[in-house]
Amino acid sequence: MTKAEDELKRRRNARGEHRLPPAIAVIIAIAAYAALPKTLLIGPRYVIPAIEVALLIALIATNPTRMTRETRWSRKASIVLSSLVIMSNLVALGMLVDAMTEKGTAGGPLLIAAGQVWVTGVIGFGLLFWEIDRGGPVARRVKTHADMQPADWRFSQDENHDAVAEVAGSASKNSGWIATFPDYLYVSLTNSSAFSPTDTMPLSVRAKALMGVEATAALLTSLLVIARAVGSLGG
Repeated sequence: MTKAEDELKRRRNARGEHRLPPAIAVIIAIAAYAALPKTLLIGPRYVIPAIEVALLIALIATNPTRMTRETRWSRKASIVLSSLVIMSNLVALGMLVDAMTEKGTAGGPLLIAAGQVWVTGVIGFGLLFWEIDRGGPVARRVKTHADMQPADWRFSQDENHDAVAEVAGSASKNSGWIATFPDYLYVSLTNSSAFSPTDTMPLSVRAKALMGVEATAALLTSLLVIARAVGSLGG
C-alpha cells in the first residue's frame, strides 16, 4: 500500500467532521443579527434569520451528526448560508456607521450592536473559509492531499513534517491531518483581531480578498467603538 493510499484509508475510516460546532456557530450568528436594533436590519426583523434557519435545517438533514456526504445542492446551500451571514452583517455595519455619525443617537445600544456585528463577522467568515478551502469539509475527508483542490490557506501543520518528532507527528504529511471548523474559526478570529493573517497564510486570490474584506470591516468596527467611547468621555 502506498503512502497516499494509506492516508486515504485513514481518512475514510475516520468519522466525518462533527456537524455540531458549525451549527452552533450559525445559530449564534443568527441570534446576534436578529437582536440588532431595528435601524440596522434589512427589512422585517426575522426575514433573513428565517432564511438562514431554513438553510441550516436543510444542511443538518443532509448530514445530521457527521459531515460524511455532500451533494451539489448541499454544497451550494452551505456557501449561500455563510455568504448571507456575511453580506447581511456588512450591510448592518454600513448602517451602524451611518447611525454612529448622527448626533443625538444613544451610544450604549450602538456599542452593543458593534460587538454583535464583530462577532457575527468572525463567524460568517470562519464558515466561508471552512466551506471553500480545498473543496470543503467533505472533500478534505475523502480525498488525499494530492487529489484535493488547490489550498486557499496554508496551516502550520502543512509544513511541520521536518520539525522535531513531537511536532512532526501531527503534520499533514505524516498524520493525514486536515483542518476542521475550529481551525477556520480561529483564522477568522485572529484576522479580525490583528487585522492581518497570523500563523495561517492565505494562498489564493479569493482567500486574500476575503481576509482583506474581513480585516477592513473589523478595523472599521473597532474604530467606531473607540471614536464613540472617546466622544462619550469628552461629552
